[in-house]
Amino acid sequence: MIYFKSGSENTVLDSRDLEKGIISALEKLGVRKKVLVVPPDCTRFHSRAGELTSFIYRYYKDRLKDILPALGTHSPMTQLQLSEMFKGVPGSLFRVHDWRQDVVTIGTVPSEYIYEITNGALNYSWPAQINNLVFNGGHDLILSVGQVVPHEVIGMANYNKNILIGTGGPESINKSHFLGAVYGMELIMGKADNPVRALLNYAADSFLNHLPIIYVHTVIGRDDKGNLVVRGLFIGNDAEVFSLASELSLKVNFNVLDKPLKKVVVYLDPAEYKSTWLGNKSIYRTRMAMADKGELIVLAPGLKEFGEDKEIDRLIRKYGYRGTLETLRTIDGNEELSRNLSAAAHLIHGSSEGRFKITYCPGILTQKEIESVNFQYRDLTNMIKKYNPKNLKDGFNKVNDNEEIFFISNPALGLWASKERLI
Repeated sequence: MIYFKSGSENTVLDSRDLEKGIISALEKLGVRKKVLVVPPDCTRFHSRAGELTSFIYRYYKDRLKDILPALGTHSPMTQLQLSEMFKGVPGSLFRVHDWRQDVVTIGTVPSEYIYEITNGALNYSWPAQINNLVFNGGHDLILSVGQVVPHEVIGMANYNKNILIGTGGPESINKSHFLGAVYGMELIMGKADNPVRALLNYAADSFLNHLPIIYVHTVIGRDDKGNLVVRGLFIGNDAEVFSLASELSLKVNFNVLDKPLKKVVVYLDPAEYKSTWLGNKSIYRTRMAMADKGELIVLAPGLKEFGEDKEIDRLIRKYGYRGTLETLRTIDGNEELSRNLSAAAHLIHGSSEGRFKITYCPGILTQKEIESVNFQYRDLTNMIKKYNPKNLKDGFNKVNDNEEIFFISNPALGLWASKERLI
């Protein structure tokens, strides 16, 4: 059922519109006494989920009992990050998702089904794992809040991914990420219907139907001046709410180019991107637009680590970004990678498979560290002088001696592809 919907390619929803929309939906739901909100963390700051959560708090007040940011494998948010993203919301309401310990297995998707949806590529079973508070918290309303946007693992982010992966456990996160990597990132990105989504839909239909989950989806785009604007708000409790948001997101966030790009410069906001675990969105979202033998230059002033989780960081440092075939060969008989399939999937996702060059310009990581994981290194200070984000607009730019580059100020907000890669 849809409780609220508003959006189009030209729609601009301001804060008042968002507040009216969420209140309209909440009023239709009737009286609720114990409410849980599951928003994204600060890596999705621009989703407007923080603002929506603040509106929800003002509406329910003491009936809002818990807020559980869907961290997945990300680091817990700091008090400063919480106060900046969720303005006016008491810090005492926030809970931390411990993806290794505080999860319960609520059911198992059979291996036969996974074999079927992957065309025989994989045949393991998949445990549906979610945070104990979500499953056993006794809430009479669970509001899953977030942004629908093209995504490298799931095709289109959000909907039941926010619960099943955002509050998931080690095995569920590892195996779902690996499934997407083995099936093929470029066969998944920007597609709402794909094997990973089919897996989560199976689990949600089988194991989550008794929970009072309502999905609150935003779609974010840019206006003619390059400013971020809300293009859509969709609130409901079934697949229709995701379909509506996905259809709009493809119109707003999917950028199809006439020809492959020879040189792309991506800027990673240091407040948001501190690891390649997140920063590699610059690779994921541009790879279908990159020309063979082209170069992707990543300006990453906040980059200080590879994985946000210490164990995943160690594995990235040990094995490096090495592509599909090499990673699959390494996994065979390798216990530590077999136990951490999401890390293995990340090693595949972060490689260009040798097709184009990836040059990282980090603010904190050293040249030795960058090159040890199979990226190229350039000095950030020099590259910022050459490609100053303050002087560039999103899209094509002419710089220096009439050099043409394609600039992206935030890779999380879109997906780029050349027409020839879509044939």
